[in-house]
Amino acid sequence: MPTVADHLIEQLDTQGVRRIYGIPGDSLNGLTDSLRENGRIEWVHHRHEEAAAFAAAAEAEITGELTVCVGSCGPGNLHLINGLYDANRSRVPVLAIAAHIPTGEIGSNYFQETHPVEVFRECSVYAEQVSDPKQMPRMLRIAMREAIEKRGVAVLVISGDVALAEMERTPTQKIIKTNPRVLPNEEELGRAAEVLESSRKVTILAGAGVAGAHGEVIELAGKLAAPIVHAMRGKEHIEYDNPYDVGMTGLLGFASGAKAIAECDVLLMLGTDFPYQQFYPQDATIIQVDIRGEQIGKRTRVDIPLVGTVKDTAAALAAVLPVQTHRKHLEAAVEHYRKTRTKLDELATPSKAGAAIHPQYLARLIDQHADEDAIFTADVASPVIWAARYLSMTGKRRVLGSFNHGSMANALCHALGAQAIDRQRQVIAFAGDGGLAMMLGELLTATQNKLPIKIVVFNNSSLNFVELEMKAAGFVTYATDLHNPDFGAVATASGLKGYRVDDSAQLEATVEEFLAHDGPALLDVATDRQEMSMPPEIKLEQAKGFALYALRTVLSGRGDELLDLAKTNWRQLF
Repeated sequence: MPTVADHLIEQLDTQGVRRIYGIPGDSLNGLTDSLRENGRIEWVHHRHEEAAAFAAAAEAEITGELTVCVGSCGPGNLHLINGLYDANRSRVPVLAIAAHIPTGEIGSNYFQETHPVEVFRECSVYAEQVSDPKQMPRMLRIAMREAIEKRGVAVLVISGDVALAEMERTPTQKIIKTNPRVLPNEEELGRAAEVLESSRKVTILAGAGVAGAHGEVIELAGKLAAPIVHAMRGKEHIEYDNPYDVGMTGLLGFASGAKAIAECDVLLMLGTDFPYQQFYPQDATIIQVDIRGEQIGKRTRVDIPLVGTVKDTAAALAAVLPVQTHRKHLEAAVEHYRKTRTKLDELATPSKAGAAIHPQYLARLIDQHADEDAIFTADVASPVIWAARYLSMTGKRRVLGSFNHGSMANALCHALGAQAIDRQRQVIAFAGDGGLAMMLGELLTATQNKLPIKIVVFNNSSLNFVELEMKAAGFVTYATDLHNPDFGAVATASGLKGYRVDDSAQLEATVEEFLAHDGPALLDVATDRQEMSMPPEIKLEQAKGFALYALRTVLSGRGDELLDLAKTNWRQLF
């Protein structure tokens, strides 16, 4: 008779799962032994379970299919939690197997005892414990269906003894993913169309929900003469082949994106959960389209809510709208974006000999030399800013990050999962020095599993974005220094090909060699610590904060930092 673990692996095999991410442990012995006997599902051995969860999330984001990570009892599965929070908030289908202590010891404060169902409840769409072998087939199907249909994390908690228990052989069945079309009713569509038709200043804000709807959104924008602003998660889906593109808004964005929203009469939000309330217009009529009705109105006042899939709702609106002949709003927004883009590109230049390298220049070189279908991952903080502003999309490229959860150290971990799907496709991680150091052991995951990822380290010897936040709030920077090793040398010692660049003159040739290397490689680049990633608009409170920071810095005897700051950023102001 098969064991519970045998059935689990057989069902995952039937589902088409081809990788399981994690670290083995005695409470997982039943699962890993069944996996060994199966031979068709790859075990991707990590050095930290958090990285395993991030890797599974990346695979789910790229493929749209169910992926799996596992953690042994107690501390093992607790380590999964940060990556699972990220997966759940990114709305990708992940099944997490959380092993538990022996059934007979539950409730006795046994060695490594936790309460995993309670722990994982908040970062999942489903979390239940299998206590009896008879439960397993149905609970596994339910968990998989929940993860797939709700696009989130499902957690099954299984004690090691239950996993090893025998059960009756039960046929496995593939869970078929549905792809529904959802449309608002005719009255709601008519009300939205009436408002859109009567406005001469419509702006579209596009988020992750525009995935697969590029053509429909472009057609709608053309009819409305509407500039398209995108959130970070919408970048890869709408930025390319888009004559109405005016860039991003928000803390990562451009002045042109913020201006197009601020000056509109109607804001049409398409599949976005953009979180920053201060970047929404105050007086415009707002229409929000989302497949999840509960998401509507969470960020700003909404006048016309539309529950529907973006692809179908955009097509339905475009079908009834005439072509807007007044196009001054669009033309002004596109022209402003052109000027803004020119200024941003002018910052992506080499530094003088002996000076720290501008991070914009590094990001631009990577963009120019990367493959047309490269997958990029980016650490939260300054690396994601340079990715947002300097990576160009092609319709084949992907950009992954912890854009909703905002965790450090995601870039390397996401890259591992993205690369595991296809070892021939180029995967490039934009890593901060702080983020890389946090998950440094995962370099060994790349070499052990023969994952040829390329890691670019923006090494400014600081928690750089934290420093920017301190300066904007008027605080003297403190406790943000990082005393880093030569990460290129560390990478070489770990089995990767390591590179280190301190001078702009060497950078382009090294980037080409680095990206062409046949195997995992790391490029450590000394970037300018004082380079400021300006928000699209400088608010009065931010200006006051910088002035207060300057005063406090001088009074603390660190006035030389202000000179360095001014020298680096003078070119951004003039």
